[in-house]
Amino acid sequence: MKLNGFLSRKFGLVAFAVLLLLGFGFVVARSGPLAPTKVTITRVETGSLSSSLFGIGTVEARRSYFIGPTAAGRVKAVHVDVGEHVKAGQLLAEIDPVDLDERLRSLDASYARASSAVLAADAQRKDVLARQTVAGLNAKRYRDLGDKHFVSPSAVESKQQELTSAQAAVDASEANLQSARQEVVRLKADQDALRQQRNNLRLVAPVDGVLTSRDAEAGSTVVAGQSVLKLIEPSSLWVKVRLDQGRSRGLAAGQAASIALRSNPGMPLTGKVVRIEPVSDSVTEERITLITFDQIPPGLSIGEMAEVTVQTAANQSGLTLPNAAIKQMPEGSGVWKLRDGKPVFVAIKLGTSTLDGAVQVLEGLGAGDEIIVFSERELSEGSRVKVVEQLAGQRQ
Repeated sequence: MKLNGFLSRKFGLVAFAVLLLLGFGFVVARSGPLAPTKVTITRVETGSLSSSLFGIGTVEARRSYFIGPTAAGRVKAVHVDVGEHVKAGQLLAEIDPVDLDERLRSLDASYARASSAVLAADAQRKDVLARQTVAGLNAKRYRDLGDKHFVSPSAVESKQQELTSAQAAVDASEANLQSARQEVVRLKADQDALRQQRNNLRLVAPVDGVLTSRDAEAGSTVVAGQSVLKLIEPSSLWVKVRLDQGRSRGLAAGQAASIALRSNPGMPLTGKVVRIEPVSDSVTEERITLITFDQIPPGLSIGEMAEVTVQTAANQSGLTLPNAAIKQMPEGSGVWKLRDGKPVFVAIKLGTSTLDGAVQVLEGLGAGDEIIVFSERELSEGSRVKVVEQLAGQRQ
């Protein structure tokens, strides 16, 4: 009896140990390091992709004007305020002319005197021309009389000398008249220059636009080139946007764009790419692109933020994969493909990508191939995997 009880207890302990070992092996095989790696998969499908770029930009004016004097002075008056619409040629502000008006009146008087001097020189010239004509006639008459010996040679020489003096007087009068005319030209140039200086003190609008800044008030002293007012053309507003260099292949002028303003994100506006800056930002690795509006919305403000999506290519048909399935290996880009339930790394050639994470596959896969998207651990060729609907902690 004792022997049978001992054997039964021993048998029970052995059976318990076997069950314990089997349970431990099952747990290790299911959830330990020897367990298969859980993965989620997708199938390669045929679909259409539209390549696009997304970036954040600000509204700016293509044409803006800094209006100020060309010489230092004191602001006399400012006639407009920020936000006002102005017309081309409208007087915006004035700089104190100091003594320019008096100098202009002085030049006007000098110009009038010089004009009178021209008239006097011209009259003098006419007088000496008349004297020259009389002297010429007398000299000719005396030469004829001298040839007939009716007058002495000295009388003939005296009349010839009078003709020479008259000719010299004509030359002098011509020089005086030319000098008087040059003085008029000089004074006219001085007048024009001083009037231009005076006009430069009247700050006028170069184009139709809107005042965006008033940088000086009446009584302020400004230097040459300093801005008193800033003006923009509302019709020249565009968006300066930064786009990722790594995705900017295919970006070109003329491509359609969608613009969502921060003030009204629910109503995107249409536009197009008009310019791609030749210099990119090497620090942020972005390309700077200018987008115009097809129709500028009313009330648009300078500096407003905008979200821009640029369509860089038309819809293209082909095999598509989620971008998360693409892996970068030393041998290049590829995916883990399930073949007979085992993962195999396959190199692929990629094409167009979209903002929603879809990528076009040009070579390396076929429609219907099962591709691993996410895995809970790093994979290797032929490793054991278990396909699940979702990994722990993964968002749908």
